[in-house]
Amino acid sequence: MKSADKIYVAGHSGMVGSAIIKTLMSNGIKNIISRRHSELDLCDGTAVENFFKTHVPDIVIIAAAKVGGIFANSNYPAEFLYDNLAITLNCVHSAYKNGTKRLLFLGSSCIYPRLAKQPICEDSLLTSSLEETNEAYAIAKISGLKLCQYYRRQYGVLYHSAMPANLYGPGDNYHASNSHVIPGLIRKFHDAKISNQNKVELWGSGKPRREFLYVSDVGEAVYHLLQIENPPDWVNVGLGTDITIYELAIMIKEIVGYNGQIICDKSKPDGTPQKLMDISKIRATGWKPKIELTEGLKLTYNSFLNELDKQTVRL
Repeated sequence: MKSADKIYVAGHSGMVGSAIIKTLMSNGIKNIISRRHSELDLCDGTAVENFFKTHVPDIVIIAAAKVGGIFANSNYPAEFLYDNLAITLNCVHSAYKNGTKRLLFLGSSCIYPRLAKQPICEDSLLTSSLEETNEAYAIAKISGLKLCQYYRRQYGVLYHSAMPANLYGPGDNYHASNSHVIPGLIRKFHDAKISNQNKVELWGSGKPRREFLYVSDVGEAVYHLLQIENPPDWVNVGLGTDITIYELAIMIKEIVGYNGQIICDKSKPDGTPQKLMDISKIRATGWKPKIELTEGLKLTYNSFLNELDKQTVRL
């Protein structure tokens, strides 16, 4: 990457895209192109093709995606598969047709098998069955990873991917039912504290283990990977440690200052038993995470309060 390169960040206004742009700008990268969904629908192939023809970016970062927690993934699998496939197919092919030499696609740790050996290495991909509750999203992200790999192999373009752990941080979506686990719990505990509720419901048994990465760390990882001349086709990006969902709930409860009970609703699905990624491949290139979970949760809750105050929070 050179400072004069024209970089298109797809999904720039989301939590991940915002963190990537912040990192790029802090490293002197200023020639950044972005478009909101209202200006460019990435599921519209003709619109995406016209955009790439007009702007001809040197580098493309695909951070745009339809995302959500276990409830949203379970209830809207058609949209999760179609929208995410469309975004990737349109962006990757239009980038190639219009001369983009380098592209970085962001996927997810859910691409790996449900019962993969822990910690999960990159070679675990497609070795056994996926987790049913987020299978549609995982298939879309696997397709994106493979599309980049095959364009690189066949056409010689440097299209590669990063697979982050569960991401959280400022600008997250705190929707009551469609959010991921950390923003969902932050909102639940905060609302329960304000309304003096005596209990908060936790989906599932609380036993599954998850790895969480603060969003500024993935921004740094993206910038780092774009400096590597010959990166792997895809790498895991994570914290390197995990925690049970119940332990996570206790941490968030304490940070929010809620004094009620946590009730596990075991009638709700748990999802994958454990998702801890092996991050030795990216660490070997010189990158490592900076923000530990407790610090990240405190930063995220403070950001949530500020967003509430400014009425900019995504509910």
